[in-house]
Formats: sequence, structure tokens, C-alpha cells
Amino acid sequence: MSPVERGPGAREPGPEPVPPRPEVEGLTPYVAGMSAEELTRRTGRPAVKLASNENPLGPSPEAVRAAGQVLAGLHRYPAVLADDLREALARHHGVSPQQVLVTNGSDELLRLLAETYIRAGDRVVVPHPSFSVYSRVARLMGARVQQVPLNAGGAMDLPAMAAAAQGGDGVPPARVIFLCRPNNPTGGVFGAEDFARFVEAVPAGCLVVLDEAYKEFDDTPFNGPDWLDRCPGLVVARTFSKVYGLGGLRLGYGLAAEAVWRPVLAVRDPFSVNAVAQAAGLAALADREHVARSVELAREGRQFLTQLATELGLRAYPSQGNFVLIDVGRDAEAVHRALLEHGVIVRPGTSFGLPTCIRVTCGLPEENRRFAEALRAVLHQGDGA
Repeated sequence: MSPVERGPGAREPGPEPVPPRPEVEGLTPYVAGMSAEELTRRTGRPAVKLASNENPLGPSPEAVRAAGQVLAGLHRYPAVLADDLREALARHHGVSPQQVLVTNGSDELLRLLAETYIRAGDRVVVPHPSFSVYSRVARLMGARVQQVPLNAGGAMDLPAMAAAAQGGDGVPPARVIFLCRPNNPTGGVFGAEDFARFVEAVPAGCLVVLDEAYKEFDDTPFNGPDWLDRCPGLVVARTFSKVYGLGGLRLGYGLAAEAVWRPVLAVRDPFSVNAVAQAAGLAALADREHVARSVELAREGRQFLTQLATELGLRAYPSQGNFVLIDVGRDAEAVHRALLEHGVIVRPGTSFGLPTCIRVTCGLPEENRRFAEALRAVLHQGDGA
């Protein structure tokens, strides 16, 4: 029968669309911020993007060179476990290669841990406000997410998180705890003594995932990998997207006991880390000079942005990242939109539950000055309205 011959309400033959799992229905797609190129087209002037905590120096020239050298071999599959990079990372952190898992960005690492260890109905403890992927991967697996507010300094409230993980009164202990140090978006950190007490208080059978995406910018002596021997259930997540400037290649890694990775390897896609990323990551890791320049630039930027906030009578959260969270004391979305008109992109804190805050990435000196001029103009215009 042709479509013309079918009666009213008839449908094309074939199976009905399959509905997604209930856990997926509750998720919303990630919405990326505006690119500098897009804003430049809109305003007709070069835009400054200070919204995604990227390295304004870009990647190491050595990483770019190494990436180009492997392009002719792209008809070959990459090394499954990124062996060369894995061994270099093991030497870098003083661990065995079997304790290193290289992934397609740290986002893949977090998702793999959730797929491997979180069961439907499990409790997962996360800090709030913090990186949204922790809650996302937990909810994807049907977990019950418990958010624990940060302390007044914008860092993890470790005693409260440990207490939440304990459960009690019919509430089972947590299966996984996510930590972020320095925390995104506040930049806050916790100390070694607090972490030692936290590790002692975490219930047995609870996986602790410590996200140190911004560790290289941190001036404090705390270092997650140093705790691996003391905490067998600890996973330290790192990324090449920030200080190494390789966000466009999607490269991350985790450090943990070999026993933690054994079941993860059964879940992981075999060729998830491409050959270009592996080569670039290996070269980036070796370019200590580029890392040092990037770290110094971020420190100078933090000082500039913090001083700017003080001059304007605004609160800047103490940060150990390559960004500063500023409470502008008014609708952050409105400030964000007004800054766009000046050709400056920042991250409004609305998605973090911080409706009066903006997160500003430390840029090049001229980019930081451009932001300062734009923010002064926007706040002055708001005061005069």
C-alpha cells in the first residue's frame, strides 16, 4: 500500500522509536560557551575569551611539532594503553605504569569510573558548587547524589563530606566521593592534615575520586599522588587540557592502585586516546619550561584579578587555579551579557548555583586589562541606570 492509500493516522511501517533509560531522560546536554570567533563575528572586533580556563599561551611548540609528526601514520590504530605516555607519566609521578590509565580527557575517566563502580541506587557524595560532571556521571548510572556545600573559603568541607559518606539511620554508606582540588569554580583548596583525617573517616568500600585538573597552578605543597599508598581506594584525576594547553585533543589520565584499574580496563573503549593526542601529550609533559611560563602567567593573572576585585569593592574567592571567581553583587547573567558587548567572554556562575558570580580565566596581561576595562564600564553603567 502506498502512503497515499493509507487512512488517516496511519504511520510508516517499522519499529517505534525506543525510549531512553529513565536516568538519561533526566540529563540535559552540555551547553558550551560562546567561542571568541563567534563573538568576533558578532561585534566586528577581536574578542577575548576568559571563560573556559584554557591556557592563553596555547600548547607547547614541542607538542605541536610532535603532533604533526604522527599525521602521516593516521591509518594505523593508536597504542591501546598509550604505552609511551603511560610510562612517562609513571616516571613523572613516581608510580608504576600499571597505576596509570590514560583517557580521552578526564571526562572519560570520570565516566569510566562511574560505569565500573556505581550501581543503581548507590549514594554518591559530591561537593557543591563544583564540576558538574561528577553529578552527571553518577546520575547516568542511576545513583542518588548527595551534594555537600563548600566551606566559607570555597573549598571542600571535608568533615561534612566524610560524615555524609558514613550514612546511618537506614541510609547506606556512600559508594563514591568526588573531590575537586583546587575546586572549580571557586579555586579553593584543603590542607594535608584535613585530608588525612578525611581519609581515616571514609567508610570502607568507598571510592575517593580526587580531581586535580588545576594542580599545576597550585602553590600549596599538597599532591594527590603522594596519598595513593595510604589510601588504596583513591583515584587521582589529571588532565592535559589546562596547563598543557591540549584541550582540543582531549587527553587526561588517572592514577590509582592497579586493582582499581583492572575492572575499568574491561569497560574502556580500546582505542579511545588517539595517536595525535598521545604524541602531543608526551612532548608537552617533557616541556617543563612551557609549563613554568604558564604557571607564572596564571599566578600573575590571579593577583591582577584579585586586586581588581578589591579596587571595585567586590569579593574575589581565594584561588589556586588559573581562574578567579568574583562576586559582582548583581545578576551575573546580565553582567555576562554586558561584557559580551565589550567583546569579553566570561563564565556566569548561574550554572554553578552562584547567580551573582562570574568566573574569569587568567589570560594574557593585555586580555586581563581588557576585561578590567570592560568590567569597570559595565559596573559603572549599572550604577548609573
